[in-house]
Amino acid sequence: MQYIRELAEYNGSGRAAVTFGKFDGLHRGHQVLVTKVRELGEQENINSIVCSFDMRPLWKERGITPELLMVGEERQERVKDEVDYLIECPFTESFRQKSAEDFIQEIIHDLFHAKYVVVGTDFTFGCEKRGDVHMLAEYADQYDYQLIVIEKECYHDRIISSTYVKEVVKAGDVGLAEKLLGYPFEVEGMVEHGRQLGRTLGFPTLNVAWPDGKIVPAHGVYFCKIDVQDKTYPGIANVGIKPTVTEEKKLLIEAFLFGYSGNAYGEKVRISLMEFRRPEQKFNGIGALKEQIDKDIAKGMEYFGIV
Repeated sequence: MQYIRELAEYNGSGRAAVTFGKFDGLHRGHQVLVTKVRELGEQENINSIVCSFDMRPLWKERGITPELLMVGEERQERVKDEVDYLIECPFTESFRQKSAEDFIQEIIHDLFHAKYVVVGTDFTFGCEKRGDVHMLAEYADQYDYQLIVIEKECYHDRIISSTYVKEVVKAGDVGLAEKLLGYPFEVEGMVEHGRQLGRTLGFPTLNVAWPDGKIVPAHGVYFCKIDVQDKTYPGIANVGIKPTVTEEKKLLIEAFLFGYSGNAYGEKVRISLMEFRRPEQKFNGIGALKEQIDKDIAKGMEYFGIV
């Protein structure tokens, strides 16, 4: 797969199957679109393209703080084996003002040479969101593409959307988030040096700064799985600011791994949150904190069936 940051950098030759959207989280609804584009690309021997609109430039201009399900390279990792191209198009004010008709002519036709356009039922585009699936259908013959509109995926009668996923993540319901995403809610980052308090108390932990712009789940302790040094370990993780031991209020995810004894400083890790255990709280001293962590570890071992 080729990863491209600007529309102008796309230089694929021949026809294409393309889907458009924000694709934040690449949840189960998004995955249906991606799968359809991949299948069309394989069947027709044409380019398969996911064109994802990166809203951060517009938000920055408007002073909006992002709360994203995916940051860094997470989207690339999810689609790298699915399509030929992932294009993360910066959504600037000037791009927002492009007319719907120009979007069809300049991007769908002139740039991508689309043979198939695959979108969800509520897809809108162009200045003031004038473009929709009805306009795409009207222009299909003129610009020689076939429109494929995919119905929304639902979970218990509610449409799966990035907004829905964010809602349950904020509530700490990472189990439901996994059902909506089709994979666990994950955090990636580099292991940092901490205060070594966990090691002093007998349970060394991995500290990872919370990624900028990534939505923050309810602060607290979670059962989790940690990918480190090409292996996966079960564990428990605290998301929060560690109020008992510091006033710094730096947001971290701090994980204790069952069965791991290596040195991971400077390593990139992925932490998958599986289930909420308890809210973060401030204890009356280190002794009370250690007692609670001992209980959390015991519950974690029970959760993962570790004897």
